[in-house]
Amino acid sequence: MDTMTLWHLTGWEFAALALAALLVGFSKTAVSGANTISLAVFAAVLPARASTGVLLPLLIAGDLLAVLTYRRHAHWPTLWRLFPAVAAGVVVGTVFLMWADDEIMRTSIGATLLLMAALTVWRRRTADRAAEPDSVTRAGRIKARAYGVLGGFTTMVANAGGPVMAMYLLSAGFRKLGFLGTSAFFFLIVNVSKVPFSAGLGLIDGSSLLLDAALVPFVVPGALLGKWAVGRINQRLFEQLVIAATVLGALQLLLR
Repeated sequence: MDTMTLWHLTGWEFAALALAALLVGFSKTAVSGANTISLAVFAAVLPARASTGVLLPLLIAGDLLAVLTYRRHAHWPTLWRLFPAVAAGVVVGTVFLMWADDEIMRTSIGATLLLMAALTVWRRRTADRAAEPDSVTRAGRIKARAYGVLGGFTTMVANAGGPVMAMYLLSAGFRKLGFLGTSAFFFLIVNVSKVPFSAGLGLIDGSSLLLDAALVPFVVPGALLGKWAVGRINQRLFEQLVIAATVLGALQLLLR
C-alpha cells in the first residue's frame, strides 16, 4: 500500500493524527459526523487513498466504545430498514475505489466533505423548522433507501457517512440517546463489513495496522470525553465549528 509507516511520520504529523484519533472517539459518543475533521487531517498527512484504510480500524474502535455506552438505546427496525440500501452503496463505493488513483481520491474526499458540510447545514435548518418530525415508523421507504445508498457510498469512499445518517435519524424523529444508540450499532456493523473490501483493495495491511496500533489509545479518552460532554455541550456552536473546520479541510484537499 502507498502509505507512510509510523517511522516516516514527523512529530507534528503524528500529533495531528493523534488529535484526529481523539476526535474520532469524541464524535462516536457525542456528535456524530464530527469526525469529518479527522477525515481531512488523515487525508492531508497521509496519501489520500491510504488514509481511508488507516482510519477505518480507528472508527471501528470508536464504534465499539459507542455501542458499549449506548447499546440499550438502539432502534433495530430502523437499522434493518437501512442495511440493504447501505450494502448497495458500499458495493458502488468499492467499484469506484478499484479505479480511483490518489489524486482522484483526494479530490473525491474534499468534494465529499463539502457535500457533507452542506447537508449538515441543511439538516440543522430543517430541524429548526420542523415542529413535529416524522416518527421512525412513518419514515418512507424511498427516503430510507436514498439515504442508505448515499451513506454506504460515502462511508466506503471516504469514511464520511456520519452526516448522511445523522440527517436521516434526526428527520425520523430520534431523541439524543436513541440517535446515539442506533448510529453506534449502525456504524459498527457497516464499518466491520467494509474491512474485507478495504483489505482486498490493499488499503489495510501490516504497516497501516501498525500505525493504527499507535493511534488507537487516543480514541479511548476521546470517547470518554464525548460521554462526559454529551449532556453539557452547546450543540449549535459545536456544529458551527465542525462545519467551518470541515469546509477548511475540504478546501485544503481540493487546492493541495
